[in-house]
Amino acid sequence: MPNAADAIILCGGAGLRLKGITGSAPKSLACIGDRPFLEILFLQLKRQGFDEIILAVGHQSDQIRTYFGDRALGLKIRYSVESTPLGTGGALRAALGLMHSATALIMNGDSYTDADLRLFLKQHVAARADLTAVVVPTDGRVDIGLVSVDSGNGRVLGFKEKQSVLGPQYVNAGIYLANKNILSEIPAGMQISLESEMFPRWLSESKNIWAFHHMGSCVDIGTPERYQNAQITLARVEGGAPVSLRDHHEV
Repeated sequence: MPNAADAIILCGGAGLRLKGITGSAPKSLACIGDRPFLEILFLQLKRQGFDEIILAVGHQSDQIRTYFGDRALGLKIRYSVESTPLGTGGALRAALGLMHSATALIMNGDSYTDADLRLFLKQHVAARADLTAVVVPTDGRVDIGLVSVDSGNGRVLGFKEKQSVLGPQYVNAGIYLANKNILSEIPAGMQISLESEMFPRWLSESKNIWAFHHMGSCVDIGTPERYQNAQITLARVEGGAPVSLRDHHEV
């Protein structure tokens, strides 16, 4: 899988809602137990065959580089550093120059979903998709990104950030596979959102966008309450043998 897709973790946000917990540290270094959240994502990627990671960093990027350096947990780390906030889309566009393959596995640096990334890539390739998004069942939260999916064929019908959508709804887990050619369409050097700007644009242009259904859950640390819940939920995840968040299978 490392030869088939580059792993890019978006971890440039300031994490303002966690300031009372993290202080001046970036959100992705917030600790789960005694280890930073990013380490959980590193272990997940390593377990599923990756040996290199690209970190798209911004706010307090020096702290992330100081902590992990250029190699950690057996993984080679490369850094794409934004000098001004670029949003998720702009940060991703800036990282394209570090890609070796024609496909990127994109992950948010503040959420964890125990999806089978190999199966995810297999579906993406089989569908000849431009973009595939991991979606999980809704859990009642209203302040998260939702995805509407055609129940007949699995194509994505719409993305809505933090508001209701029509049709069958799923939570956007913040994990994507995207071809480099579609990512190169993101305007360079501009602050732009992948979720609220580029996704709707690509749908309007009839890009080939699919959903990958994962029957587990997405755990994020975006708010103090969720961060505290994650301390329990993620206590043993990736601690040697993988521990599922709940019984699941992909369809």
